[in-house]
Amino acid sequence: MAALFRPRANVVFATVLAAVAALVAGAPTAAWIWMRTPYATGQHAPPPQPVPFDHRHHVRDDAIDCRYCHFAAERSPTAGIPPTAVCMNCHSQIFRSSPLLAPVRESWFENRPLSWERVNGLPDHVYFDHSAHVRRGVGCVECHGRVDLMPLASQSAPLQMGWCLDCHRDPAPRLRPPDKATDMEWKPPGDARRFGESLAGSMHVKPPMHCSGCHR
Repeated sequence: MAALFRPRANVVFATVLAAVAALVAGAPTAAWIWMRTPYATGQHAPPPQPVPFDHRHHVRDDAIDCRYCHFAAERSPTAGIPPTAVCMNCHSQIFRSSPLLAPVRESWFENRPLSWERVNGLPDHVYFDHSAHVRRGVGCVECHGRVDLMPLASQSAPLQMGWCLDCHRDPAPRLRPPDKATDMEWKPPGDARRFGESLAGSMHVKPPMHCSGCHR
């Protein structure tokens, strides 16, 4: 009686089983890797904004402190989005006719806020307090990167839980005097870890490691 399957069917069947097993095992790994790439985290991709605000010009050239626009960073969980009035403090006097600033003028005269796109966003289930970090000596550059070198602001860090936990587990090398929080070019005097450890002791820096510290 003729065989129902040819001899090579065993090879085909084993190959298919191996491929399915590889797919089942590899899919979660591939997803895990993908979620940590800039394509998934949104790093280094400036979102479109109503006005091409040049942080490099404002921060580096004009020496405008971060807190002038992000006025609530030291006293509130949110850093604050500058209202049009803050822009007009300067631009009612300089570059008054610039076409690039037409949306700012329209916003001012129509009493309508500008629709800025968030650059550094966290999921709704994550609680982050700007003031707790700034007042404990975590510099803006640690999370936001060298904003003073960005023509258009983009997300610098992955902002994923593992990245945050790395800092919470070992904050010392990232600490600085709170009054230097907005200084993009500040460097620690000597060894960063030893200097940070002394600051952590004097300021009682003890980042939460329990889930409710960030998930409330």
